[in-house]
Amino acid sequence: MPGKSKWVVVSTAVTFGRSATQPVRRLEDAGCEVRLNPYGRPLSKDEMVEFAHDADAIILGNDQLPASVIKRLKKLKVIARYGVGFDGVDLAEARDQGIVVTYAPATNREETADFTFGLILDLERHISRMVMDTRAGGWKKYTGTSLYGKTIGIIGVGQIGTAVARRALGFGMDILGYDIVQRNEAAVYGVVYTTLNDLLRRSDIVTIHLPLDESTRNLIGSRELRLIKPGSILINTARAGIVRHGALDKALRDGRLAGFAIDVFSKEPPDHQPYYDYDNVLVTPHVAGNTYESSQRMGNVVVDNILSVKEGVEPPDPVTPQHLYESMLAMGRGLETPNHPVVTPPRSKRDLIDKIEGKNIHPNSSPDILQLASARKHIQK
Repeated sequence: MPGKSKWVVVSTAVTFGRSATQPVRRLEDAGCEVRLNPYGRPLSKDEMVEFAHDADAIILGNDQLPASVIKRLKKLKVIARYGVGFDGVDLAEARDQGIVVTYAPATNREETADFTFGLILDLERHISRMVMDTRAGGWKKYTGTSLYGKTIGIIGVGQIGTAVARRALGFGMDILGYDIVQRNEAAVYGVVYTTLNDLLRRSDIVTIHLPLDESTRNLIGSRELRLIKPGSILINTARAGIVRHGALDKALRDGRLAGFAIDVFSKEPPDHQPYYDYDNVLVTPHVAGNTYESSQRMGNVVVDNILSVKEGVEPPDPVTPQHLYESMLAMGRGLETPNHPVVTPPRSKRDLIDKIEGKNIHPNSSPDILQLASARKHIQK
């Protein structure tokens, strides 16, 4: 009978079950054997195979789960992302293996927005620099920059971006937003939508809240950083691949950027970058969404998804065919489903933008691509 067998649930998510233990107890009460990450970091491919070789369910953190690993996990039935993004999962391979993929939307939205403003305040008021200086016996009073009356530019006005806008409104800031889709909720909090170029030119603070896919990879490069308002600061709590390292380093050295804060990395722990040592750079270990409250909230959503699959019912938060389509585009592969015949994925960012601008669109393209096409006026490259 579904739901009666003993399941093995392994968590590669470093923080799952550490501060909030209720989700672990729920799994154990449902007859699951639970194993927590023994490394305190994301797992390598070989470690993943060894750790999860007999797993029915993986609670996936910031690890990569490519096709080569998925194929070797013969018992796997569900991949439950402990978080929002799933760019590290080969969704097509999971589909082919009959594995359900779920995620935990909006579970750390408020916490990430809080942390974003913590980084903004730290950079603009030099809080960390003065703490370290005072501890060392100094007494230097750095002059900060006010937030009131400044312009914040939010790149990616989804759930987290909108939560950032709510906070910016409370600080008395003007708010610009850039996104493919304009959401009415964000406008309630004062977001004025504009193009990416205009946002960069006018914003005193730029904060990124986008998923990583082929259209956003290296979105902020040398060209964009030359456009950015001199003396502005840049915050990235989204994905590391959205900003080019080399271009960023140059913008900081040249003084074009007055500060930068990053909480996301292509691997964890990251390879050291020269700009990590700059006084006007903050580097934090991917903790923007991590609080006691969000850990319990996210953990319970993950458990809800796993137990649903275990009981043979539809999980509350499945990764949908639309997500799969977007993932296939990002991986440079074609996709065929009953409703969507094979559509050739973009060969480059320019190719994707051509698709978004209404060129080369297959009439049976996914609803997301058709929606992008209708919003093409917001793309400016």
